[in-house]
Amino acid sequence: MMNNEPMRPIPSERRPATRAEARALAHPLRLRILRLCLDEALTNREIADRLGQQPATVLYHVRTLIKTEFLRREAERRGRRGARELPYRATRKSWALSFEPDSTGQLAMIDAVRAELADAGPDAVLTLSRLGPRLRPEQIEKLEQRLTEIIEQASADDDPAGEPIGLLIALHRRR
Repeated sequence: MMNNEPMRPIPSERRPATRAEARALAHPLRLRILRLCLDEALTNREIADRLGQQPATVLYHVRTLIKTEFLRREAERRGRRGARELPYRATRKSWALSFEPDSTGQLAMIDAVRAELADAGPDAVLTLSRLGPRLRPEQIEKLEQRLTEIIEQASADDDPAGEPIGLLIALHRRR
């Protein structure tokens, strides 16, 4: 079923993800598919080629993302040899969700970013820091608020004509 709705605006308030939504995003390959289809509509074959995966494997994940409305099918098009192609585009629905802490989804996100960085090459990282400070609860709360503001600002500043970048922010407790 084709969906011609415009892209969802990025809301300032996030709603909790359903169990099905959280499970759909708990796989690094699905997260990479969403990232690839964020700026352009891609067919299953194009996605598979870019990810170095078999089309059948990618189709399984694409169907999961369509079912949970993270991907939408765009208008059918004709390929180079006139073959029928079905392109898919990310809906940005994940930007409107909050997720309960769980190691599966969090590690899937880390794995997806790691693979994206490897694919992008050694000059892709614009800035990277890893710290291990010790903070009091009120300092942690203040830092969390500031990081949330950065995330919300980056989402609000999203510009289709801008350079595509990735942003990963993780504030976590150490053992």
